[in-house]
Amino acid sequence: MINKKQKRSLKTEILLRLSIPLIFFISIESVLSYFVTLHHVDVAYDRWLLDSARSLTQEIKAQEGKVFVELPPAALEIFKWDESDKTYFKIISEEKGMLAGDKFVPEPFDIETDWSRPVYFDDEMYGEPVRVVSMLITPEHSSEKVFVHVAETLNKRRNMMMDILLADLVPQMTLVLLAGIYLVVGVKRGLQPLHALTDEIAQRSSRDLRPIPEQHVFLEVRALTDTINDLLERLGSAIATQQRFIANAAHQLRTPLAGLKLQVERAQREQDLPAMKPALMQIQGCADRMSHLTTQLLILARSEPIDGAYELRPVDLCKLTKETCMDWVPKALQRHMELSFEGLEQPVHVRGDEVLLRELLANLLDNAICYGHDQGNIIVKIESYPSTRLSVEDDGSGIPEIEMDKVFERFYRIPGSPGDGCGLGLAIVKEIADLHKARLELSSATATGGTRIELVFKES
Repeated sequence: MINKKQKRSLKTEILLRLSIPLIFFISIESVLSYFVTLHHVDVAYDRWLLDSARSLTQEIKAQEGKVFVELPPAALEIFKWDESDKTYFKIISEEKGMLAGDKFVPEPFDIETDWSRPVYFDDEMYGEPVRVVSMLITPEHSSEKVFVHVAETLNKRRNMMMDILLADLVPQMTLVLLAGIYLVVGVKRGLQPLHALTDEIAQRSSRDLRPIPEQHVFLEVRALTDTINDLLERLGSAIATQQRFIANAAHQLRTPLAGLKLQVERAQREQDLPAMKPALMQIQGCADRMSHLTTQLLILARSEPIDGAYELRPVDLCKLTKETCMDWVPKALQRHMELSFEGLEQPVHVRGDEVLLRELLANLLDNAICYGHDQGNIIVKIESYPSTRLSVEDDGSGIPEIEMDKVFERFYRIPGSPGDGCGLGLAIVKEIADLHKARLELSSATATGGTRIELVFKES
C-alpha cells in the first residue's frame, strides 16, 4: 500500500481530483433528470387518461332515476384504440353494481379516499403494470353514485421517458467524454514544463550546482525551486569551502614535510650521534610545527559553518574564560608574562559551542603570548554592559593599521613576524566568531602599541 502511494503521479492525482467530482455531479444531475422527467411524463399522460375517463362519463345516462350506459361498439373501439398501450375501463353503480367494462380493472380500496377529485394510482392487470384513474360522478336527473375506473398500460410513458432521458443524457455523456479528453491532454501539456525541468536537471553532472532556471517554472512550483536553489547554493558553498580547505592544507603541509625529509637525509649522512643531534633537533622542530599546523587545520575545518552542524547552548562565559586562562598560565610564565583575568562575580551566559569558544580563546592567548613583550602583561576581560564582550589585550608591538584587515585571512602572516606560526590562529578566531554571529573588533591597546581583540556577542 505504501509503494502504491509513493508511485502515484501528479498527473493521476490531478485527473482524479477533477474527474471524480465531474462524474459525481453528472450522476446527480442524471438522477434528478430521471425523476423530473418521470414526473412530467406522468402529468402529461395522466391528463390524457383523465380525458378518456371523462369521455366515458358522457355515455352515462339517467332515466326515471335509473342509471344506464349507452356505449356503441364504434365508440368503444375508438376509446380502446392505441398503437402502444392497452386501455381498460369499468363503470360501477353504487346500487346496481357493474354497468360496463372489465371487472378486473383495479379500484382504490382506501375508505378514506377523497372523491372530490380524480384519484390516480399504480397497479397491475393481467400481469402488466398499469396506471389507473378513478372518478365519482352523479348523473343528471339521478342521485345515484357512479364510479368510473380507467386503466392504461405504461408503454407510451416508458418510451417517452427513455426518449427524453436519452436526449438529455447523450449530450451529457458526450460532454463528459470531451471534458475527459481535454483534461488528459491539458494536464499532460500543463505538466510538460516540469518534465522538461526534470530532464534538464537529470542531464547535469554531479559538479553542476547552477540554480534551476525559473523562466518556465509555474508560480505554484516557484517556492519549491527557490528552496532547491537555496540548497544548491549552500551545498556549493560547503563544497567550495572543503576544496579550499584541502588546497590550503596540502599547500601548508608540503613545506614542513619537505623540511622534515631534508633533515632526515641530513641525519642519515652523519656517522655518530653528536653529529646527528642538530638534524634531530630540526626534525623535532618540523614535527612540532606539523603537529601545531595539523591541530589548527582540524580546528579550522570544525569551525567552518555547515547548516545544522552545531547546536548552540547556553554557556557560562566567565567560568569558561577563567578555566582557559588558568590552563595558559604556565606558558605565560615561561616568558615571564603576567596573565590576569578581570571577570564578573555573577555568571554571564551566551549561546555557543563550549569547545569552539575554548579554541577561540586559546588562539587569542597563544597570539598574545607569542607576539607580546617578555615580562609583559596580558589582560583578559569580560563585560556585560552594554553588551556581552570578551577582550584579550597585550602590550606587544601591536599590528600596523594597514595590516588589520589582512590578519584574519588564512595563512597570512605579517612580514617580519617572529615565531614559526602558520597564519591560522586569527583565521580560526574569525570562523568561530562568525559561527556564533559575534562581532570581532581589532584595535590598538594603547596609544604606544599593543593589541586589543574584542568579541562582541549578540543578545541571546
